[in-house]
Amino acid sequence: MKVLVLNGPNLGRLDIRDSSIYGDMNYAQLVSQIESAAKTHGFVADVRQSNDEAEIITWLHEAADANLPVIINPAAFTHYSYAIRDAAEMVKAPLIEVHLSNPLSREEFRHTSVISGVANGTIGGFGPNSYVLALIALKALLS
Repeated sequence: MKVLVLNGPNLGRLDIRDSSIYGDMNYAQLVSQIESAAKTHGFVADVRQSNDEAEIITWLHEAADANLPVIINPAAFTHYSYAIRDAAEMVKAPLIEVHLSNPLSREEFRHTSVISGVANGTIGGFGPNSYVLALIALKALLS
């Protein structure tokens, strides 16, 4: 089964971000880990990243139309993109929100997610393993 894994702004530049928050992995390594974990759990991961809100919305529409499960790291859009939230709400297959860091342990503006209210669940704070845990949860939701 295919799973759409969507990543928001700045995640494509992990290798130059604060490693104490985001770890030492670059984006290509993150994608490789997600694809490998997906295969282990019986999925084919279509991993995408965009700094463009409209593109992420279009991908969510694609998932809704094809009834594809979604794992999404909305990044900074987490905190204010009602447009992404509304598109995520259209996805009827399971949708899991992930974060590399724990937003609740960071700046106060990061404590609010407009996405989590329409997600089946949220996993954060486990670095790249947040995606692995989301795949495990997704498998359970679909079985």
